[in-house]
Amino acid sequence: MSRKIGLLVFDDFQLLDMAGPTSVFEMPIRGMDPAPYEFTLYSQHGGSVRASCGVRVHTEPLAERMALDTLIISGGEGTRTAMHDGGLLTAIRSLSKRTRRTTSVCSGAFLLAAAGLLDGRKATTHWRRCPDLTRRFPNVQVQADRIYVRDDKFWTSAGISAGIDLALALVEDDLGEEVARKAARELVIHQRRHGGQSQFSVMQEVKLASGKFDSLISWIKTNLDSELTVDILAEKSRMSPRNFARVFKTETGTTPARLIEKLRLEAARDLVEGSTTSLQQIAQATGFREADRMRLSFLRAYGQPPMVLRRQRET
Repeated sequence: MSRKIGLLVFDDFQLLDMAGPTSVFEMPIRGMDPAPYEFTLYSQHGGSVRASCGVRVHTEPLAERMALDTLIISGGEGTRTAMHDGGLLTAIRSLSKRTRRTTSVCSGAFLLAAAGLLDGRKATTHWRRCPDLTRRFPNVQVQADRIYVRDDKFWTSAGISAGIDLALALVEDDLGEEVARKAARELVIHQRRHGGQSQFSVMQEVKLASGKFDSLISWIKTNLDSELTVDILAEKSRMSPRNFARVFKTETGTTPARLIEKLRLEAARDLVEGSTTSLQQIAQATGFREADRMRLSFLRAYGQPPMVLRRQRET
């Protein structure tokens, strides 16, 4: 029997929040007989709905007492208005009672929170809007640095492209890892991101004003297990240590030590959550040297030790 998947949109929704999950659920429909999913696009009243980019899509109206296996709520700039629409929030609350899973992509979490469905629950949204979600809905346990979060029947994802990761996780939950992996391959997704993974890379936080240190940073990333002192980096850059430290801070917005710490943490977390390698081996491979030292760094950065993050990934 096909599972009924419904994706809810509204004016000024983000197109990729709709198109990404839709494409993921399409892959098993293509390859399996009978089709495991029946996918429908909904809006509160049905008809033509405009995305924030100007594209219009046709939707079906939310009907009384309709039931879905999974409800997915899109995000986008339109959530700023939609979250104050009492009729829409009532419809979401009512429909959620008749769904096995209620989910949101990006800022769609604001609609779930405004409907009271995330009170006391863990959730995430686009990193830029996490502080606003925390401020507006203090009863929601916002997990700012997560690709997606599952709390009982409620699943929420980070921004835009993370909706693809969420949809792949839902497919895996329904049909198994192999089907989800095949869907990812069909969509030419190089690497599936799991829920505990960070929303953004360290390098997205670093401003590279002129590209002066591009080659040095690339070298650092491939030599995290080496001694990486300012003197060594300055010599590699053919600069005095004092001048190197000053120019590096100006060019990147951070100090060499802080950047190296973040790169080591990012590499170590990927290994902790994506492999069964021992913590001591990971610590040695990423330059922490000792597992205890790595554990303290994880507690400072993520608020949790490595083994807790690994267990969360496994479950």
